[in-house]
Amino acid sequence: MNHKQKYAIIVAGGSGKRMGNEVPKQFLEVAGLPILMHTINCFFSFDSEIKIVVVLPASQHSYWNKLIEKHSFSIQHQVTKGGIERFYSVLAGLKFTDSDSLIAIHDGVRPLVSKKTLENCFATAISKGSAIPVVPATESIRKVHNDVNKAVNRSHYFMVQTPQIFQAEILINAYKQEYDCTFTDDASVVEKAGNPIHLVEGNVENIKITRPIDLKIAEILLQK
Repeated sequence: MNHKQKYAIIVAGGSGKRMGNEVPKQFLEVAGLPILMHTINCFFSFDSEIKIVVVLPASQHSYWNKLIEKHSFSIQHQVTKGGIERFYSVLAGLKFTDSDSLIAIHDGVRPLVSKKTLENCFATAISKGSAIPVVPATESIRKVHNDVNKAVNRSHYFMVQTPQIFQAEILINAYKQEYDCTFTDDASVVEKAGNPIHLVEGNVENIKITRPIDLKIAEILLQK
């Protein structure tokens, strides 16, 4: 693996609304630990020298500190406050990186990214500048527009995951753009700045925990 410093900016700005829970979803305990700690563990287990930046709403910092104490969580990480939109949260995290590095942006509630996915994404980002993990769409897909719907070829569509990994110079320059409502992830920001996006095979277990059913699936997988 390339000798460049690696960073992981873990964005965790969620609430517990879709879970029907007052506790923000990144703090829900699964298999003995809050989801966010499992997520941090993924990156530390992959590379113990990676620099980790956790972006949380300012109102959640003290609660996170209590969880760190409760679980005697010792993995070093920088905590900073997020913005109203994900774009601004990533921008806040980028302040703790440097221009000669590889930067991974990851959802705080994806605690099941595999070592293989991380290896492949970092290797592709080194050689091509960007790496976006994706998995094929497995359901039939219909496109709806102006109340008209039609079947589309699902082999042309992929579900996008994180971490999305970039050479730092590409990512930092892309985030100098003004915020645009069409930015749904980091790839869309980098793409709008004129850079090609390179896709890498993700792992199907790398789900984003947003609903109670996701929590049950994660519990089973993390206990293994």
